Amino acid sequence: MKKTYLLLFFGALFFSCKAQNLDIKAQNEENENSKPKLVVGIVVDQMRYDYLTRFANRYGEGGFKRMMREGYNCKNNHFNYIPTKTGPGHATIFTGTTPKYHGIIGNNWFDKNLNTQVNCVQDDTVDALGTSSNDGKKSPARLLNTTFADENRLFTQLRGKTIGISIKHRGAILPAGHTANAAYWLDYDHNGNGNWISSTFYMNTLPKWVDDFNKSDITESYFKVWNTLYDITTYTESGSDLNTFERLFKGKETATFPYDLELLKTQNGNFKIITESPFGNSLTTDFAIEAIKAEELGKDSITDVLTISYSSTDKVGHDFGPNSVEVEDTYLRLDLDLERLFLVLDEQVGVGEYTVFLTSDHAAPNVPSYLKSNKIPSGLFDESSMRKELNDYLLQKYNLDNVILSRTNNQLFLDHEKLEAVNLNLQDVKAELAKKLLSYNLIDKVYITSELNHFEGPDGYLESLLRNGHNQKRSGEILFVYEPAVFKDTPWNRTGTDHHTGLNYDTHVPLLFFGKGIQNGSTITRTEIVDIAPTISALLEISFPNGSIGKPLEFVLKDN
Repeated sequence: MKKTYLLLFFGALFFSCKAQNLDIKAQNEENENSKPKLVVGIVVDQMRYDYLTRFANRYGEGGFKRMMREGYNCKNNHFNYIPTKTGPGHATIFTGTTPKYHGIIGNNWFDKNLNTQVNCVQDDTVDALGTSSNDGKKSPARLLNTTFADENRLFTQLRGKTIGISIKHRGAILPAGHTANAAYWLDYDHNGNGNWISSTFYMNTLPKWVDDFNKSDITESYFKVWNTLYDITTYTESGSDLNTFERLFKGKETATFPYDLELLKTQNGNFKIITESPFGNSLTTDFAIEAIKAEELGKDSITDVLTISYSSTDKVGHDFGPNSVEVEDTYLRLDLDLERLFLVLDEQVGVGEYTVFLTSDHAAPNVPSYLKSNKIPSGLFDESSMRKELNDYLLQKYNLDNVILSRTNNQLFLDHEKLEAVNLNLQDVKAELAKKLLSYNLIDKVYITSELNHFEGPDGYLESLLRNGHNQKRSGEILFVYEPAVFKDTPWNRTGTDHHTGLNYDTHVPLLFFGKGIQNGSTITRTEIVDIAPTISALLEISFPNGSIGKPLEFVLKDN
């Protein structure tokens, strides 16, 4: 009898354990199935929030409108630091932290140790793939924090893929992070060869599908006429096509449609002119679609990450400004490219099996001369003359020449060795320079950055934004802020637009989510750019990026 009871007991225990294991396995499968197979992070370079609303009646149903209709629209989304530039923007979106921590304080900055300007992704320890140009010697080495793509790679034991794509190297490299399988950018600058390229940081040779794409005539096919997508008289959301606020392509007498890129290419950097038209976005979409197919992204239950940065919106914006027909046409065409991308994701990954977010790395103000024509204060400030005048002032006062080594990103970098050699107090010199700077017209505020580090105040205050953008080891000693709608005076800023400030025209950008795990709705509650990475991390149930300071936007996410 005891033997029978024992057999019954162990039999019940066995089946109970087996059932529990099956439950655990089912739960694990359910957890895996609840996650998207692919996360696509889209950055539209220099996209103001009002481009969503201003051009809304012209958009189709499958691009921006699909994201808003099926997904979640954060209508009051802002950057929370200065300077609002491309490198810092891409780094912040994907790390969930600010330049204060991730270290990407500009597209370029003055390196105090190397005593020279450096690019945010320059890396002379790697070799270029697909080009002999230095534009291929790039990596994320200067990025100090992980991205959510890095955390996904670590969480999946490197089984989840990460691919970064952009015409700009920084737009491809910084979002993909340190552990990416690949980042690809276009060799277009300085008469580049038009290839999609990478570096040995990621791989030893380019994959066959990339070589095949480069050997095709897809890129060259965009040397064609750029005319408006629709009758130009219907572009009522923009100003006149003929005006004095826009830059000229060499070989054109007016900045007006049409633009024959084949005819203009020789005088305008060859492949570079494609990137300064909406066709650069179409080319980026072509390449991204090929990557989805060739790399089999989203084909299994282990989440992959694809980052796409559309750079041509920024280039067209810089050339022509937010009120131009060229910008409106570029966004109408981008809307079609987004629809094309989403249809491929529907087919390749599956409807409801992927998650997309779309935002921007910064926005932009209207062209200063256009604002002036409408009696709105604006202007241009001559930084080169200012640096010479300040160095002359220090020479006269202290008998020291060229104390200011660099003026970059509205910051002054001082030669500490010269000051120490004559026992000058650094704080005294900084105070003198700050007082002198404040006397200039068009400069609104001046800060000694060592004091800025101690400022504590509510989010959104100017000093708070400046503090979030200041990295103690990499930033300069003095920081100055222009009055609204003031740029530095350069030949390329006398027409077109620029960006860098903490004002709403630079900080207010779209934030759209749609796809698996995303609620349907909208909010005018303030969200910040640092909230994106922790939100995606929460969706994937992975660790937040190691420097993340943002908060998950729980109202965006569906309850599991």
